[in-house]
Amino acid sequence: MSTTAPVVVHPDGELLARATAARFLLALVDAQSVATPVHVALTGGSILVDTLRAVAADPLRDAVDWTAVHVWWGDERFVPAGHADRNDREAVEALLGDLPLRPEHVHAVPGPDAVADVDAAARAYTEELARHAAPGEAVPELAVVLLGMGPDGHVASLFPGRPSLGDQSLGALAEHDSPKPPPERISLTLPTLCTAHQVWLVVSGEGKAPAVAAALEGTSLPEAVGGTGDGESVPAGRVQARGRTLWLVDLAATSALP
Repeated sequence: MSTTAPVVVHPDGELLARATAARFLLALVDAQSVATPVHVALTGGSILVDTLRAVAADPLRDAVDWTAVHVWWGDERFVPAGHADRNDREAVEALLGDLPLRPEHVHAVPGPDAVADVDAAARAYTEELARHAAPGEAVPELAVVLLGMGPDGHVASLFPGRPSLGDQSLGALAEHDSPKPPPERISLTLPTLCTAHQVWLVVSGEGKAPAVAAALEGTSLPEAVGGTGDGESVPAGRVQARGRTLWLVDLAATSALP
């Protein structure tokens, strides 16, 4: 089944990052006009790091009350704090380190320097999410989730054909055998991503164009390029926010669309 999510196309990756940054800041301002605190989730990837750098450079960042923002990660590699492979390290260097965020509001995923194994990390993050959820809920209401996408159509650390994609729980899961190194990762589950008020899939580059087309058409990629070849939607095509799902792409990433 194809998606009806809006697709916003920008001429190139630089403008995509800048426009997404401005959109993100406005979304935070709007969310804070209704409720506080505001929870957001980030993931890794070059276009999202560029977006965070653009947020840092945008004067509108001063309109956000960062002391009332909670930052979560859609996924993280199971490596020690400060490791070059960690998504949170890139985010801190690009943006978070320059913001007046409260340290206790930046919810890093524990690594092997803090917990025994990747399963313990997923349990700990699930418990952390629950602690900040509304009464009776398992996870906090995420105002915005920023997701990158791999050439195989994966989002967060939810890969095509992996059992983790079918996990129906709310919270975080452990991925033991990621097809992309490092193999051990922690990811928010698909149902958790889908509880968000808004999910934005931010994608740049011709190399990801086939996965963009597959996601929007609700189908799979061939096994030769990391897909399942079974006609089931790539993971990115399965993300449907509670409120609004939005594709933010550059022109090159649309080159495989009809």
